[in-house]
Amino acid sequence: MDVVVAEVGSAHALKGEVYLNLRTDVPEERIYPGAELRTQPAGRGPLTVATIRVHKGRLVVRFEEVKDRTGAEAIRGVKLIADSDDIEDEDDAWYAHELEGMRVQTESGEDLGVVRDLILGDAQDLLVVDFNGREVLVPFVEQIVPEVDEEAGVILVDPPGGLFDDEEA
Repeated sequence: MDVVVAEVGSAHALKGEVYLNLRTDVPEERIYPGAELRTQPAGRGPLTVATIRVHKGRLVVRFEEVKDRTGAEAIRGVKLIADSDDIEDEDDAWYAHELEGMRVQTESGEDLGVVRDLILGDAQDLLVVDFNGREVLVPFVEQIVPEVDEEAGVILVDPPGGLFDDEEA
């Protein structure tokens, strides 16, 4: 199965470098000089990593196929794909594609919405939940998300007060 390991962010400087929005906990195993990454949409790649460095805490990459800032801007939003069969599974670790579309419910059975994405963060990951036509970001921590039932397609949550209020803040 394919998994998204990063999404191309904004261009950096003039020589075709881009910031990457990481979707993996182990970027060094996926993104390194010489690595060839498939893309989504497929017509944009594959892309071969030429250089990699960290700038202000973010990963900056230059691909062999991208020669300048215009080329870098053209691939913004492109997803970089790896095969999940090559990635070692961890207990209680989830890929976005495994969670997307799952129902979100309280422990008492109240339906809150559907998971649309998983945002990987430094401190914690966030579930993006479609709730009454708006996005709610739910910290993906055990205290708030005590159970993910893959078979039932349900994620149980114990949200803090105000997180799923009908009124927008």
